[in-house]
Amino acid sequence: MRVEIPGSLLMMAGMTPLLFCCFAIGQHSASPEVPSLTSIVQEMERAQSEVRPQPYQVIREYRLFGAKSSSANADVVAQVDFKPPTSKDYSIQKWSGSIRGKQVVQRVLDHEVEVSQGNQAGTALTSDNYDFILVGEAVRDGRPCYVLGLKPKRKQKDLISGKAWVDKRSFLTLYIDGETAKAPSWWLKTVRVKLSFGDLSGAWLQTNMEAVAEVHLLGSHTLTSHILDYRGTDITASRRLAPTGLHFPDCRQ
Repeated sequence: MRVEIPGSLLMMAGMTPLLFCCFAIGQHSASPEVPSLTSIVQEMERAQSEVRPQPYQVIREYRLFGAKSSSANADVVAQVDFKPPTSKDYSIQKWSGSIRGKQVVQRVLDHEVEVSQGNQAGTALTSDNYDFILVGEAVRDGRPCYVLGLKPKRKQKDLISGKAWVDKRSFLTLYIDGETAKAPSWWLKTVRVKLSFGDLSGAWLQTNMEAVAEVHLLGSHTLTSHILDYRGTDITASRRLAPTGLHFPDCRQ
């Protein structure tokens, strides 16, 4: 499984651990050795290729906020079903507010289904699609991370120019923050996304999203998505979660 970048934007996979140690001797402490950028990227890519996708069902809530609006203009709940390798479908469970909000979410989900059936390698977080820079180190959600700069090799709407936080021990991508390399349409000037990922009963998936689009003539609009419920392979035990999202489509109409 590869890391997919939005609208899906994206599917994630498990990793092979790389362990670090720090020893204190008297008053002197040795810093853990920092691997090279090349080795970090290789570990990340290898781990993605080793993990196999699992069937799942998620219930997502999408909310669309207009310019200068503190309350949602639309609220949409959708069910998404995935069966490896490429079978994905969705249904709108309920919605309220603006019809435009429902149309936006339908376009988001249509694109997610399209990406799942196409060349997923073309949007993966790999050296085929990105030039990487080792920006530094940081702690994210209590987990030490390498922070990688992302420079897309192509102007493509499902690639992101920004940064990725990669867990030091598992090499799983925990967080991505940046702008799409290409706007989804002329109607959108820029789209900035913040994506969080997590382990849902053994499946590494996008769990939280915020996308802010600068829309021509209409100003800033925000799309968020979070998982209300997750069911794994047996579709019996569910797990409730908090704030996912995907691509921000053309918001006309």
